[in-house]
Amino acid sequence: MITIRKAEDRGHADHGWLDTNHTFSFASYRDPEHMGFRSLRVMNEDRVAPGKGFGTHAHDNMEIISYVLSGALEHKDSMGNGEVLRPGEFQRISAGSGITHSEFNPSSEEPVHFYQIWLVPNVRDIQPSYQQREFDKGEKLNRLRLVASPDGADGSLSIHTDADVYLSHLAAGSEVGFDLQPGRHGWLQVLSGSVAVSGNQLSTSDGAAITNEDSVSIVASEDAEIMLFDLT
Repeated sequence: MITIRKAEDRGHADHGWLDTNHTFSFASYRDPEHMGFRSLRVMNEDRVAPGKGFGTHAHDNMEIISYVLSGALEHKDSMGNGEVLRPGEFQRISAGSGITHSEFNPSSEEPVHFYQIWLVPNVRDIQPSYQQREFDKGEKLNRLRLVASPDGADGSLSIHTDADVYLSHLAAGSEVGFDLQPGRHGWLQVLSGSVAVSGNQLSTSDGAAITNEDSVSIVASEDAEIMLFDLT
């Protein structure tokens, strides 16, 4: 079964400096029917104004992945990390026993557009850690590139939860398939463009929960970028 979460049905808030859309319940947006999907707890699409950002705040026991679509995102944390993410770059924070961090747009002119994704860990109170990585464009073109996994396979980010995360850039008309093992579930997020997922049409910022399916086919209706989660 494929259940579509349309972009326009998400929670939305415009704080002036931050324009944000919530696929699942987050902050003041509460929807009992959309509290997350399996271990996927947060799927926020954020746009932060130039020179603005999230001030220092705390997290614990959460796997946090950020992916920049355009602009730049400056990260600082209590572990001593200080990095700037550019388009196509990922960061992973394992909050574990507790961290503080800030995320700012360092540009004076250009907004930053990025996804903030939270996954519930399968272990608690671990030592916090940080990773940042960009993946070769050729490895993502018309195929699914593993970008996060429990064991950091194939140079992917390491996450402390039973999930594999894939990224793909699909040229119009191209197709990728994915097999789901028994007991596994999928979530597809369309970052840009449009695709058909086993015949179901999805557009930019749409998502889809995939349950009780042995496999799915993803066909690009136009040039598209997608993120696929393989979850327990």
